[in-house]
Amino acid sequence: MYRISIGMPAYNCERYIAQSIESLLAQTYGSFELVISDNASTDGTEQICREYATRDKRIRYIRRTENIGGPGNFRYVFAQCTGEFHKWATADDYCHPSFLERCLGVLESNPKTVLCYPKTRLIKADGSPITDYEDNLHLQEDLPSERFMRLLTTIGLCNAHLGLIRRAAAAQTRLIAAERASDVHFLAELALYGKFHLIPESLFFRRYHEQSSSWNRSDDSHQRKYYAPGTKSHYGGHTWRKFAGLARAIWHAPISFAEKTRLSAKLSRMAAWDRQDLGRELISAFQSRK
Repeated sequence: MYRISIGMPAYNCERYIAQSIESLLAQTYGSFELVISDNASTDGTEQICREYATRDKRIRYIRRTENIGGPGNFRYVFAQCTGEFHKWATADDYCHPSFLERCLGVLESNPKTVLCYPKTRLIKADGSPITDYEDNLHLQEDLPSERFMRLLTTIGLCNAHLGLIRRAAAAQTRLIAAERASDVHFLAELALYGKFHLIPESLFFRRYHEQSSSWNRSDDSHQRKYYAPGTKSHYGGHTWRKFAGLARAIWHAPISFAEKTRLSAKLSRMAAWDRQDLGRELISAFQSRK
């Protein structure tokens, strides 16, 4: 049984997936399983993955018969993995060879740390660099409430969820849920279970291209294709679902009652700030039923 599992949710990524897989197979720490969950791709992704699986026994390829959306595939591939430490690997990005070794060393030496991840270099579709991105999410505060609120008030681009995570901690969360920005909400919930460690070197290379989920966040049709493909019913209520999920995270977490009360009060204030969005979503949901 491997200590590290890498779960790769994939969909129509024939242009980039070979580089992503190669970067994982080239890791200096090589004792891991790589589980690829193909979300019913319609391009050449399946053939590429099957070829790699026949050449390396660490790779297990699963082809889904229907597209369950990006978040659904993240949850599905997590369920197929078994390692003590888990990493999600996106099929269009790639990692430095020392990524796993460096992150594992931190987690082994710091039992209170639940997530270790490196700095991110943003790259264009062709691989040319854009910039090194500053996440500022080295969450070492002792109080869970401070880590939780710092993440929600600091995070910009979401990269840290692609680091190395203690599976036992992640399994207590909702993982990546159906609402928009659910990767951010997952990190906030995970921060209630332990500290985050940021390696101050760019070991993760995140690619920006027109098919990526983060390419156009204001385009509803583009986001629907990623979060809820094939859904014809009303697709909304994301702000309501965000606050419901965060409230559930707070009261489900193994933290003191005082911490839960403190965070609930802060969450209520955040909801008050977002009251216009909450109101618009209620009106939209009501109108969709007419």
